[in-house]
Amino acid sequence: MTQAAGVYPPLEERPLKETICLFDVDETLTPARQGVSPQMLQLLSALRHKCAVGFVGGSNLIKQQEQLGTPAINVTSLFDFCFAENGLTAFRLGAPLANASFIGWLGEEKYKQLVNFCLRYISEIDIPIKRGTFVEFRNGMINISPIGRNASIPERLAFEAYDKTHNIRTQFVSALKERFPDLGLTYSIGGQISFDVFPTGWDKTYCLQHIQNEKSISGVDYKTIHFFGDKTYKGGNDYEIFIDGRTVGHSVEGPEDTMRQLRELFDL
Repeated sequence: MTQAAGVYPPLEERPLKETICLFDVDETLTPARQGVSPQMLQLLSALRHKCAVGFVGGSNLIKQQEQLGTPAINVTSLFDFCFAENGLTAFRLGAPLANASFIGWLGEEKYKQLVNFCLRYISEIDIPIKRGTFVEFRNGMINISPIGRNASIPERLAFEAYDKTHNIRTQFVSALKERFPDLGLTYSIGGQISFDVFPTGWDKTYCLQHIQNEKSISGVDYKTIHFFGDKTYKGGNDYEIFIDGRTVGHSVEGPEDTMRQLRELFDL
């Protein structure tokens, strides 16, 4: 997997050429916000010799590079398809595809109202600790974190446990839905400390249009789209693509479980 993409057969020459495997990142390919293991990369490399391989995550490409790539190896060379921000930033065989803008869709005035509300709400909630970067602007969405994205890994774990008891993110989402019922936004809880906000329809199913468009590029028609993710329950950020009729959904409980399922499904 750490070699150049050219060592793999062209998409149309893979043994399972009508099959693609798509993966969530956090808690599917890697521990949350941590790096991928050599064992996972080796298994994905073996899989890539059989079928197409891609990832789809809510984070921006910089964070996915940190988790899946190395300083010397671009993450876009390690997968056939790379879908950052649910596919709003997309790469096919290392080349960029068309992207979309959240703020262009929503408009500056409505965006300011949304962010101002979030910052006021965060200032008023009482949680054990707060750090920094509470609203992160991305190309296709915003990510909102009550504790702040600058939290350390132990602080993230502590907040995740606290949130399971006190439903901080769930209540935050409910408040946003009540305040902005007509903006056409979806709120998706993912990871340990935050949730994403994006236009309805711009969830992880957004990336499937790029997969389906492959037929017009190489002639490959992906009739079987496997998706692996951990937050596949309703309200989780893997839910929409997990239940989509175009995919075969696989719920995982961490990177080790992902590897186990891949070995069983593809005889790796």
